[in-house]
Amino acid sequence: MLGRWRSWTKNMPQELALYGEFSIQETLVYYGWVAGKQRKDVEEKIEFLLKFLLLPPPHRFVKTLRDHGSLWVERPPFNHSVKRDHGSLWVERPPFNHSVKRMRGKREDGSVWVERPPFNHSVKRMRGKREDGSVGGQQRRVSFAAALVHDPELLILDEPTVGVDPVLRQSIWDHLVNITQDGNKTVIITTHYIEETRQAGMIGLMRGGRFLAEESPEQLMAHHMCDTLEDVFLKLSKMQNQKKRRRSSFMQEVMGPLPPENLPEVDTMSEISGEYGDNTSISIKDMKFNVEMEVISNMPPEDDVPTNVVDPMQLTLSRMKALIWKNFLWMWRNVGVMLFIFLLPVLQIILFCLSIGRDPLGLHLAVFNQELNDSSDYFNDLESAKHAVESGLAWGTMHFSQNYSDSLVRRLENVRGADELTIDNSDIHIWMDMSNQQIGQLLNRDLVLSYVNFTRDILSACNYTPQVAEVPIRFNNPVYGDRIPNFTDFAAPGVILTIIFFLSVALTSGAMLIERNEGMLERSLVSGITGTEILFSHVVTQFVVMCGQTAMVLIFSFVVFNITCRGDVATVSALTVLTGLCGMCFGFVVSCLCDTERTATYLALGSFLPIVMLCGIIWPVEGMHYSLKLISFILPLTKSTESLRTILARGWSISQPTVYFGFVATLIWMAVFLTISILALKFRKG
Repeated sequence: MLGRWRSWTKNMPQELALYGEFSIQETLVYYGWVAGKQRKDVEEKIEFLLKFLLLPPPHRFVKTLRDHGSLWVERPPFNHSVKRDHGSLWVERPPFNHSVKRMRGKREDGSVWVERPPFNHSVKRMRGKREDGSVGGQQRRVSFAAALVHDPELLILDEPTVGVDPVLRQSIWDHLVNITQDGNKTVIITTHYIEETRQAGMIGLMRGGRFLAEESPEQLMAHHMCDTLEDVFLKLSKMQNQKKRRRSSFMQEVMGPLPPENLPEVDTMSEISGEYGDNTSISIKDMKFNVEMEVISNMPPEDDVPTNVVDPMQLTLSRMKALIWKNFLWMWRNVGVMLFIFLLPVLQIILFCLSIGRDPLGLHLAVFNQELNDSSDYFNDLESAKHAVESGLAWGTMHFSQNYSDSLVRRLENVRGADELTIDNSDIHIWMDMSNQQIGQLLNRDLVLSYVNFTRDILSACNYTPQVAEVPIRFNNPVYGDRIPNFTDFAAPGVILTIIFFLSVALTSGAMLIERNEGMLERSLVSGITGTEILFSHVVTQFVVMCGQTAMVLIFSFVVFNITCRGDVATVSALTVLTGLCGMCFGFVVSCLCDTERTATYLALGSFLPIVMLCGIIWPVEGMHYSLKLISFILPLTKSTESLRTILARGWSISQPTVYFGFVATLIWMAVFLTISILALKFRKG
């Protein structure tokens, strides 16, 4: 019956479950579309609700309304026991052993005791008069209007009249009575204003999670010979404390009530004992039950109603329209946030291209040249040159011996007959600071290449073949890549995918957590929206944002900073967008498994560093430990990074296994993340 129930039911939770950035009009239109109503019908219903509930102008944003925490305490409309405070407000004396707190104030006769709110309400005292002259609970009235906007057959309301003016409260009750009598509708209400339930057809009195009675108000008062429902509840509570009360409405057919004249006399101790008092026990050995051994009549046969179960993968056009419109409207209401989201990946790729992979400049070498004297460009002795390296003033020391040039010429002319002294004097002695691997290797490479070029020039000047000075290993032009590789080209594929992936995680998880924390997610699910529809609506809206981010990142990477791209741009774009979709799915998992933004942030940031280190983004996977290679193989960005790097550096098409494996792995991870998200939405409590 789940599908049929969701189609004609509507609930109003105790939480507001409203978007603060939406106006009253937009909120009611959204819930009307969720229910499948046409725009014209929704507009007519909104016009009626604005007048009936005395709502502010429809263009007012929900966040600017008075919330349910702002509460006026007025004179009680019923015969409550009251006590006056400063002549300005009336507070109820606690009739039972309720948890109470003391209101401190300046009064002639002392302080006042007021009842604690029975639910987790944030209450405060309103001072003065409302500027707009309206009654209290504006946001709650908007929430109530959202429950009425599509005229449901079953209406479930949780404390609909809390913080509402008594006149409006009575109007609400009159309307609910009318629609149940004339409109073939059912209304289920929870309230702690017991006397206002007299207008209900049937009430259930609950205490401590147990039903004490379930009958019409007139029958309850007549049966227990009480004038008010409060007296009935008091009597039933005393009987519950004595462990003499039946626990369900079914037992009423088997166990008859005790006549009022046979009820045991209840003293003060018995009122506060048992489940809601102290641990004092009461003797009940002299109390007797009046048990009716009547045969229960056969229950009427149940109607054979066909079961209609909602398909969790079903997508409804009207609900998808409402969800997508709601998501885009939220983006429009938060233009600053969206601009930051669009500019952040651009800023990140700019910082990467300007800071990573470029050759360092301004590196100092300490040179001690014994062939040149009285030169201010060189150190005077070898020890001072080495001391410069030890002090961090230079990255290396170069020493040219006194007869370096002559020894080098003799060494080249007499390769076979050169003695050890000639060879030693023709060598350049270098002491490097290798504490920084990148700088040390770059200096080593540049010094070797410079020496080879220098030797070739000398041989050419002496009419010798220049190739004699080269190492007898010839490196031809690379098949793929440049002769001198660029680290920016190596790291760019992984950095691009990481930026798109984790920005999608942040954007999607943030949007889902906003819905959950504001109560919109639960209210939407109760309204008939499936978890698949919620996820798909976010995929559609975030996909538009992610495509914009991807376009900006690729333009700045390949057009502005000329990162090497030898492959098809369409394939590069497709893989990047697919990785962004995978990040969105991971964001769904984060938001479905976490209850707060803090927990979601910890999970997202906790996964960032392992993915960056283990997916081959900044270091080849081949250099990892064997056990880490196995972990790296199953991570979401490993294969996609390898695939994108292959496309950019080698120019391979999607027909190559290395390339399409990246697409396949990303699709598999998307399916895994979506499955986890749908299961979490379906089964996870809270």
